Amino acid sequence: MSAVPEVENSPKRATGFAARDLAQIAVFAALIAALGLPGAITVGFSGVPITLQTLGVILTGAILGARKGTAAVAVFIALTMIGLPLLSGGRTGLTALASPTAGYLIGWIPATLVIGLLTAMILPKYPLAFGLLINALGGIVVIYLFGTAGLLVRTDLGVWAAVSTNFAFVPGDLAKVVIATVVAKGVHRAYPGLIGAKTS
Repeated sequence: MSAVPEVENSPKRATGFAARDLAQIAVFAALIAALGLPGAITVGFSGVPITLQTLGVILTGAILGARKGTAAVAVFIALTMIGLPLLSGGRTGLTALASPTAGYLIGWIPATLVIGLLTAMILPKYPLAFGLLINALGGIVVIYLFGTAGLLVRTDLGVWAAVSTNFAFVPGDLAKVVIATVVAKGVHRAYPGLIGAKTS
């Protein structure tokens, strides 16, 4: 009889996540991968592409929160680092890290963490205005900071040139922030307690 609870509880003890948490992490890692299927459009002279995958990153933090969301993004990045071409344009993580996009990819994890931590503070109501600000902070400001740092390291661009490279992405990223916020609002209304809930 004692072996049954051992089997049921082992996933949580081994990973720190309950079975439902692991399923959510897997689903959102897959969502980020799926959003890379439409491909990427490279703009400007920096070689940094426009991609839908940042929408997945914002959604992951806004819906799953800091702990599960960061884990989902980390799982996705780990899969790309072992050679799976899951990044937009069929790139791997190693390819991205060797390119001007390195900082943007690295910035996904702190962006998800920031979004998740701040989102937990505005629940259960999830006011749209605060959701927009939080998702813009994590999904635009944080990612752009890391992305700009990556451009400075990987290219010969000066500081202003590296910063101004981001301007072409602002309209699309603002649209992603709006979409993610509306979706997150609906999800948290339908499934209150999703962030920080006991899912075991």
